[in-house]
Amino acid sequence: MSEVKNPAEELERVERSSDDESEPADEAAPGPDAEAPDAPEADVAPEAEVELPEGVNLLQMLIEAQKEAKANEDGWQRARAEFANYKKRNERERRELFQRAALDTLKSLLPIIDDFDRAFDSVPGAIGDDPWIGGVAMIQRKFTTLLEQYEVEAIDPTGGPFDPNLHQAIGAEESDEVESGHVIETLQKGYRAGEHVLRLALVKVAS
Repeated sequence: MSEVKNPAEELERVERSSDDESEPADEAAPGPDAEAPDAPEADVAPEAEVELPEGVNLLQMLIEAQKEAKANEDGWQRARAEFANYKKRNERERRELFQRAALDTLKSLLPIIDDFDRAFDSVPGAIGDDPWIGGVAMIQRKFTTLLEQYEVEAIDPTGGPFDPNLHQAIGAEESDEVESGHVIETLQKGYRAGEHVLRLALVKVAS
C-alpha cells in the first residue's frame, strides 16, 4: 500500500526543487593568489641619442667651455671691482664737495672774525669788565669754536720764515730784531684747513 503524502509538504518540495533548477550556478570567484590579467604595455620611447658631427673632440669642447667660463668669471670680477671703486670715488667726491662748500661759507665769515679781533684789540681797559663786553666776547668765541669744528687754524707767522704758499708780503723793511727773510709783523691773519688755504696771511718781511 503506497504511503499517503501530506499535500502541503509535497507542494513545498516541488517549489523548492523548481527554484534550485532555475538559479544558475555561481561562477567561482578568483582567489587571492589569482593573477590579474596582463595590462597592455605602454609604448616607451627609446632614449634619444645625441649625434655629434664627425671629427668633434669632446675633450677639446670641454676645454673650450672651461676657458669661456673662466673668461666670464674674470669679466664679472673686474666689473665688480670697478663698481666698488666707483662707489668709493663717488663717496670721496661727495665728501670733498661738502667740505669745499663748508669752507667757502667759513671763508665768507673771516672778515667778520677780523672785525671782532680788531674790536677787542681796541677795547679800553676801563670797560673791559663790562657785562656787555663779555656778551660780545661770547659771540666771538662761538665763531672760533665753529672754525675749530672744521679744523680751520689761523696763520700768524710773526717771527717765522716767510712762506709764499701761506703768506703774502705787502712790504719789506730792515729790522734789527728779526732775521732777513722772516716775518716782522702779521697785518692780517691767514687761515688754512689742512692743505687747503682759505686766505693768505698779510705780512711785512725783514729785508
